[in-house]
Amino acid sequence: MLNQTVITGNLGDDPKEFFSPDGVPVTSFDLAFTSSGKKTCWIRVVTFNKLAEISAKHLHKGARIAISGTLDQNKWTDKEGNNRSSFQILGNSLEFIKTDGRGFKEGETTPETINEETPF
Repeated sequence: MLNQTVITGNLGDDPKEFFSPDGVPVTSFDLAFTSSGKKTCWIRVVTFNKLAEISAKHLHKGARIAISGTLDQNKWTDKEGNNRSSFQILGNSLEFIKTDGRGFKEGETTPETINEETPF
């Protein structure tokens, strides 16, 4: 079964960088996009390994990107005993559309697309 999602949007904040228990670099950030009804929606994006390092170094609040990856659902029970869920994209390809040049040396251009295999 194919599970591939592509969304273009703007980061709501700078990426948060951390490491998995196995030492794998991870970043997460919220991406705002416009749905077909012209409504602004949000989705969490998680990247791993080299793509996480690039995201942490070059992305920033307001940056416009296209992200592709697999759609993943988290399920949990809240404090009141209600079943909850949320969706996120496990990113494996990132395209820079508009950034402020953060993390790039003078004269260095933004790479158009970066691909990374998701570690699972």
